[in-house]
Amino acid sequence: MITAIVHIKAEVDRIPEVAQTLAELDGVSEVYSITGDYDLVAMVRVDAYDEVAEVIPGRINKVAGVLATETHLAFRTYSKHDLEAAFSIGFTESD
Repeated sequence: MITAIVHIKAEVDRIPEVAQTLAELDGVSEVYSITGDYDLVAMVRVDAYDEVAEVIPGRINKVAGVLATETHLAFRTYSKHDLEAAFSIGFTESD
């Protein structure tokens, strides 16, 4: 699984509409409204690197109200939930 974090600048008066449209796109798993230099962050999760090009320039950048994007690819995922699952393998509450 390839994960891309996409920072998005949007037309300010259209942020909620843009966010909802982005959240409905294939390949976009979550969209967050944020503070700072960007207005939104979209999490893109796809099976192959080629699909990143389909989702970001092919879909996200074409949404009306999206002004600019900056994409970061994740190399590795770290998650509290994954660690909890790994540590609980083979153990029950009574052990």
